[in-house]
Amino acid sequence: MKAWPRTISALLLVIPALAAAATGMEQRVRTFLLQEAAGLGDRIEVTLQSPSAPLPSCDDATPFLPGHQRPLLGPVTVGVRCDGQVRYLQARVSARGRYWVAADNLEAGTLLEKDDLRMREGDLSALSRRAVTRLDELVGKELTRPLNAGTVLQDSVLRARPLVRRRQPVKVEATGTGFRIERAAHALEDGALGERIRVRLPDRKVLTVVVSGPNRTRVTF
Repeated sequence: MKAWPRTISALLLVIPALAAAATGMEQRVRTFLLQEAAGLGDRIEVTLQSPSAPLPSCDDATPFLPGHQRPLLGPVTVGVRCDGQVRYLQARVSARGRYWVAADNLEAGTLLEKDDLRMREGDLSALSRRAVTRLDELVGKELTRPLNAGTVLQDSVLRARPLVRRRQPVKVEATGTGFRIERAAHALEDGALGERIRVRLPDRKVLTVVVSGPNRTRVTF
């Protein structure tokens, strides 16, 4: 019976130590996520779920993101390397910031201008991961489908402004070792800067070329 007080005393010493270790590891994970999410919004918040099992004591815990978790908003899994072992924690990263919606009903093919957009502010982690939150990534882009007023702009409905249009005449600059020639052709599809498209030459031959400017393409042999 005399052993019980000593056992209880030992447990009372161990429990605070485990709690301190867990708190230290969780703080490292929280700091790591705040650093990784920096710049995603005006205010970043990280909420950690309580681990299902006690976290081990570790003097050199190293958090990391398993797989490809980008952008880092919403539910995330964080790995922690500790003394040759790996533990996984669940967290949620929230960011309040600005995003953009359609100001009015917009038709497919619209080249976006600032007046076509309205700024909103809210929890960015509640938006689709394909939402575009930067104005400079929206202005000048072309809509690939109609949007209703108030719709959040996503990259899936945007494309770079075509510099070449289907059925329009284009110039093809062909280069290779020791030569450079230019020929006329007709585009078989639309293309933005740097995109690969097909063109048809006067002899009906079809080439795959790269859009290099307004009504201009290039190909290297």
